Amino acid sequence: MTVQHKNLAAGKWSRMPLCEQMANIGSEVSRALNWRKKGNEDLSQKAASRTLELLDLSMSSSGIFSRIKEFARLREAIVDYFYGSNQFASSETLWRRYFDHFNYALRKRL
Repeated sequence: MTVQHKNLAAGKWSRMPLCEQMANIGSEVSRALNWRKKGNEDLSQKAASRTLELLDLSMSSSGIFSRIKEFARLREAIVDYFYGSNQFASSETLWRRYFDHFNYALRKRL
């Protein structure tokens, strides 16, 4: 797998606060949802792939077991929604609402 976020993979990602990481992950999810809605499955899959890459970076840079566990659950649900049969019954609305909270919190912090 080709690394898309080379700057972040080089160590910048691990220095970001959790809220900022989640907001960035949410941006990729939003891109994937937008491309899916426009009918461009190829670009949707590429954005979903970048989402997984960021989640993997979060899991590898976090030393807190509960965070790693939550990232792994989130990864599983995203894979199910974009690549699987959506057995968790996720929806576009659910994903947008989930990540909107992180964007809001990040904006309030800045």
